[in-house]
Amino acid sequence: MVLDPKSLLVEKKHLHTPPLSEIADYLNEGLKSNFQDVKVDVVDCPDLTQQPFTLADKGLNGDPKLVEVGGPPFLLPLVQKDKVYDVKDIAKLAHSDPAFVIGAGAGPHPYIGKNCEGVYNLKITNGTIEQHTRISKVVEGSDKPVQEILPNTESRVALLANFFVSEGKPGKVLKVSARKRIGADDFIASIRKTLISAYPEQLVGLGGAFLLKEGKAKQHVMPDFSKTPLNSDDDVNNWLNFYNMSAPLVAVGTLVNGDGGLDLRVQHFHSFSHHGEAGHYHIDTTPDLVEYLGYFNVGAEIYRIDKPNITHAFGRD
Repeated sequence: MVLDPKSLLVEKKHLHTPPLSEIADYLNEGLKSNFQDVKVDVVDCPDLTQQPFTLADKGLNGDPKLVEVGGPPFLLPLVQKDKVYDVKDIAKLAHSDPAFVIGAGAGPHPYIGKNCEGVYNLKITNGTIEQHTRISKVVEGSDKPVQEILPNTESRVALLANFFVSEGKPGKVLKVSARKRIGADDFIASIRKTLISAYPEQLVGLGGAFLLKEGKAKQHVMPDFSKTPLNSDDDVNNWLNFYNMSAPLVAVGTLVNGDGGLDLRVQHFHSFSHHGEAGHYHIDTTPDLVEYLGYFNVGAEIYRIDKPNITHAFGRD
């Protein structure tokens, strides 16, 4: 079962879309406080269907937008299991067809049989799914989570999601290379904080994919739903399973430089791999070794779908 899309409140807001060259200039300066080596350029997007990214479509252009569905209040303090959506419906609500959808969300627990992480990576054309989405789940009795690829027949997302949606067309994108972390911020936070400084009065959103080329990253995988209320970040962190996952990791998601009055999650990236590891990205754990390569585009608008009526600020790291 999924929620009837007609029942979902949809809010839309235009985003500020600075020239990519302007954003690149800001990032080239701003990221230097967090990484020893930084290079940001505007380039033609490489074919993201190829190694090492292996995404469902080639590019990040063609009506690019950010979409946020639900939110942590549907998971915490206690789960609302009825909050299950079909990504095909979400794409229609965002007026996207064809739709190349990448991002981070809670996986389809009705299909998997338990709570899980979703690393969303799919293409929708005239209602037909080309599914490359992975889920990551905790297996009792094992010290490692398990990654699975969803079939074309499964296109649901539960509880919360942050998607970058485009037509998957080639075009200009930001190429962000960073190596050797010298600051306290993770890769995405360093980009986001630069955009906060650069555009303090305007809402700017980026989406795309990055590769953790070298090093390891702290990532979490949610266990099955908590039966006792989780009322703080400490409660959440004690419930989550944290892992040190190895490169190469391919992460997908979105970031925004503010809340926009829409109760937005300001950054959310999940990663998958071809060696079995997948989860919610927090930060690299090997700052001296780490190397990132990201491709991002700016969203022209954001769709906020089924925003929780009662909200809170925890469970968003």
